[in-house]
Amino acid sequence: MNSMTGYAYEELNKEDLNLSVEIKSYNSKYLDLSVIIPSFLSRLEMPLREKVSKNICRGKVEVAVKLREKNMPVTVSADVEAAKEYYAEIEKVSQTLGYTEKIPLSLIVSQEGVLNAQKEFDVDSYWKLIEPVFDTAMDKFCSDRKREGENLRKDIEQKVEKLEKCAKVFADWQDKMEVIFRENIQKRFNEILGDAVDEQRVMQEIAALLVKYTINEEIVRLDSHLKALNAEIENNPAPGRKLDFICQEINREINTIGSKNQIVEVGQAVIEAKDALENIREQIRNIE
Repeated sequence: MNSMTGYAYEELNKEDLNLSVEIKSYNSKYLDLSVIIPSFLSRLEMPLREKVSKNICRGKVEVAVKLREKNMPVTVSADVEAAKEYYAEIEKVSQTLGYTEKIPLSLIVSQEGVLNAQKEFDVDSYWKLIEPVFDTAMDKFCSDRKREGENLRKDIEQKVEKLEKCAKVFADWQDKMEVIFRENIQKRFNEILGDAVDEQRVMQEIAALLVKYTINEEIVRLDSHLKALNAEIENNPAPGRKLDFICQEINREINTIGSKNQIVEVGQAVIEAKDALENIREQIRNIE
């Protein structure tokens, strides 16, 4: 089980180069990935995305690759024809204004388009530098998410145990609830009808009401949902969305039991179950 939040930073320092990789993530329903990389290395964005996607399936993930290099290879070319035209036009201006100074070369070469400098980038060579640094950062990032995920798992398992205890309370009180409910209904009939009570008719009415208010089906479904919850926690490496769905089903059963309940002890168990379930749902929002 992994948390959707994580952070990692790794860098490589050489005499003429500094390379850093930063990876961080936040909660998100789906995988939302952004990669920031120098424009001249844009071709490397796709392999970086593939590496992230192999390790992460949910969360908003931000990757930033920064590269600072002191002595980058540069190719310089001169446009001689452009230099001649600049010189000729500057000479015309000089003569018109009566200047006699010699036109300096620095003035000519400083004009736009006369000298063109182009940095040379061997992307494959840069990839050989970036890949191991990125892989190390990704390993740290995954370890960070796993560590936090295990903490979440322990907390969730404790809350699931509380839910299971509440479910046992529901099951233990089920038969007693029916007896108490039957006695209460019988008493109400006697109070209202007195000696005119038709015992057979009363028993029929009570049986019909018991069908409506019994919690047997809810207990069976709740037990099934709790088993499914434990199975997902135990076996699914990325159970977040599935756990959220199961919790919705558990919440439905607890609410139904609460609406049918007339016993103080069961009512207290319903409150405790809702509290435990809400804590579980809060933690699930952080799980991949």
